Amino acid sequence: MSPKSRLWYFNTLLLSILTVAVALYSLTVGEKNISLSEVVKMLLGGGDSDPVTAMLLRQVRLPRVVLGLAVGGSLSLAGVILQGVYHNPLVEPFTLGISGGASLGVAVSIVLGLPAIIGWYVLPLAGFIGALVLIFAIYALGTGRGQIDVTKMLLTGVMVSFVASSAMMLMMALGTKDELHSIVFWTMGSLDEPDTALVWLTFIVGVVGLALSYFFVRPLNAMRLGGDKAMNLGINVNRTVKLLFFMASLLAGVCVAVAGIIGFVGLIVPHLLRMLLGADYRFLLISSFLGGGAFLVLSDVAARTLMSPAELPIGVITGVIGGSIFIIMMRNRRKI
Repeated sequence: MSPKSRLWYFNTLLLSILTVAVALYSLTVGEKNISLSEVVKMLLGGGDSDPVTAMLLRQVRLPRVVLGLAVGGSLSLAGVILQGVYHNPLVEPFTLGISGGASLGVAVSIVLGLPAIIGWYVLPLAGFIGALVLIFAIYALGTGRGQIDVTKMLLTGVMVSFVASSAMMLMMALGTKDELHSIVFWTMGSLDEPDTALVWLTFIVGVVGLALSYFFVRPLNAMRLGGDKAMNLGINVNRTVKLLFFMASLLAGVCVAVAGIIGFVGLIVPHLLRMLLGADYRFLLISSFLGGGAFLVLSDVAARTLMSPAELPIGVITGVIGGSIFIIMMRNRRKI
């Protein structure tokens, strides 16, 4: 093993430990602080002397942390994949209009009163359907004769996103005050998901997506050299781009459907880790997943504690922190 590989493995291990530490810290803080020893005991099945504390930990904070790791990791993973596909470090899942499609689906379901008729779970379902419709629309409009034009797809995604956002504003204008409040609250993003089955499903989707992404390490590394050189190395670039686009889009679609719009995670985390660890996708994929999860969980801690007992929208926190970090990075950027 080369010294560079050893360093990368060490950094990945360090990032894994950091992610676990952040998750444990998030479980201890809130309106009611819980000691780390008590958290560990309860997670291991003991320490149930206080039923209220145990319920708070297992039914409120633990699902929230799991969802934060899943959504943050999936958005960051989708971001690093799309940045590799489009050869553009400024691309993130929401650049392609995925958030606009999900928001429009949720807005339409709220204005039509579907949550009251069908149930609360219609919101994530409508969000996912909206994201899925936009994904296929972008793919259909951005391809021609079976060939993918990444520049055309990127521009199409931006334009379709504007159309979806305008349509959502129309839904907001047509809705009542209560409906408008529900739409705005959803678009700000939240990890407060009452259905633990949906939380764990999101986590499984993220982990499966991470595992599948490693089948594309060689193509992603080859495409860093350009499409022509990648084809000379035996990579079917057209098929690879299609598969990666759909995988990244579906990951982002699931996250947006469950947690709402949480921006900057898919942009800032991969960009920062690429600067720190290099652009080798063998390590960048897992590092982005871990880093995105840790970043979102920390952002959720800030959202819960900065103005406690009131809770800030997590999308606001990620926007402020992510945007500030990105501006600093751009001022001090170096060639990678």
